[in-house]
Amino acid sequence: MIKLNRYLLLALLFATFTITSCDTEDPADAVKKEEQQEEEQQEEEQEENEEEEEEEETEANDISVLVSKFYNTEALTITVEEEYVIIESGNLPDHKSMYYDQSNDLYEAYDEPDNPDFKKNPNSIEVQDFVYKIPRFPVEAIQKETTPMGPMGVAVNSVAFFNQQAAPGDDILDELNTFDQYEGHPAQSGDYHYHIEPVWLTEDELDKESFLGLLLDGFPVYGPEEDGVVLTNDDLDDYHGHIGATAEFPNGIYHYHITEDLPWINGDGFYGVTGTITQ
Repeated sequence: MIKLNRYLLLALLFATFTITSCDTEDPADAVKKEEQQEEEQQEEEQEENEEEEEEEETEANDISVLVSKFYNTEALTITVEEEYVIIESGNLPDHKSMYYDQSNDLYEAYDEPDNPDFKKNPNSIEVQDFVYKIPRFPVEAIQKETTPMGPMGVAVNSVAFFNQQAAPGDDILDELNTFDQYEGHPAQSGDYHYHIEPVWLTEDELDKESFLGLLLDGFPVYGPEEDGVVLTNDDLDDYHGHIGATAEFPNGIYHYHITEDLPWINGDGFYGVTGTITQ
């Protein structure tokens, strides 16, 4: 009987050992499995965060929210597409100028006593047919492009923004003396434009901190002040802008600022991927 019990005890011990051995996982495999699970969880969390950030960025940078700011509807037609904002512009300033024909109600002789060097250029304002195809969701360009001669953007009153370059053979500082009382003038083809601060907008229609228009890359242009502070070139990057909150984009967006000193509106080129203009 005692011998039988010994055999029974040995059998039970063997069975217990076998079950324990089968259920026990190799410690190295357990650690590896746990690390793999943690990596998978981290990847899932990262993907979720990236999707949320992408959604927030897309929503914040949808420039279609600016369409209502373009007020000169007699000279503007705007269409919002899935990827672009299309701005068709007659490029006609809504303020007076001696560059309008004298029969036009907006003609006004130049009267600026602070500029004795003023000289009217030989051109006159003519209606244009500019079509700006501007990215609706602007993004920074890897390879930055220089701004073109001619329109590089459009103001809220339909007038084109030009860069800091003068026509071939001219000096931009000399050209300053051909600007009318609202700091614009027409090129040979009759396309009126601003190289510098459009004072009609910053002093009459709007103010010094307002949204003034868009460049071809879709990033907005604002006036020379921000939060009550007059900005200088030293406050901006090489492209004449910076990232920060604005009234229209409280979560922040890259935007350009006009300043008093050269280069005025844009510096070394477009910050973002550009759209197109046909004329």
